[in-house]
Amino acid sequence: MTNPFVQPIVSNRPAGHPSPAVDDRDSVLFADCPELIGTPFAYAREEEIYGEGEDAEFVYRVVAGAVRTHKVLSDGRRLITGFHLPGDLFGFEQGESYRHTAEALSDTKVRIFRRRQIERVAAQRADVACHLWDMAANGLRGAQDHMLLLGRRSAHERVAAILLDVDTRLGGTGTFELPMTRRDIADYLGLTIETVSRTFSLLEAERALVRSGARTVTLHRARLRRMVED
Repeated sequence: MTNPFVQPIVSNRPAGHPSPAVDDRDSVLFADCPELIGTPFAYAREEEIYGEGEDAEFVYRVVAGAVRTHKVLSDGRRLITGFHLPGDLFGFEQGESYRHTAEALSDTKVRIFRRRQIERVAAQRADVACHLWDMAANGLRGAQDHMLLLGRRSAHERVAAILLDVDTRLGGTGTFELPMTRRDIADYLGLTIETVSRTFSLLEAERALVRSGARTVTLHRARLRRMVED
């Protein structure tokens, strides 16, 4: 049976909006809440998921791939406000419209949930409300960490910190493929792309990381942690 809210999502987007994906993993928003079942969608690399100012009708969970959220400032500069990796939730706004634009960094699969349905269930179930409270607290902590990263750290420390963060969020193996470009990293860290490229080269020369291929990196996590802590 067709999910009852697939068609509204498709009709609200321009021609070429992706068709529902077939992957049924991570179908529920919270493991103990079968009432909140999402619809699978797939987005191509660089495809917009939603735009700043659009009605915030839906909440998204990343199943595979990666998403960036950003704002374009009045002078044309782009400020990336977050990277969302598998398992992350994004698009849950306090107001009635999205404050940022969300785009897929690579071919990406998500689950889409109706915001109003989540709010109705949360009003009836304390455990769901607690889940949402935890999400809000995590979002606040992430915003505070980002503020400290921009305000108090050198380029070395900023790049080391984001590499450690991405590694942790992707499983903590120490070897991973960067889901974002150097320009994305620059716009997130408040640096120029030249500074980011030079910092990667310096970190490699210091044996804090090894690069292989276009985006695959292997981290010497102890050395990177010392840079961040010092």
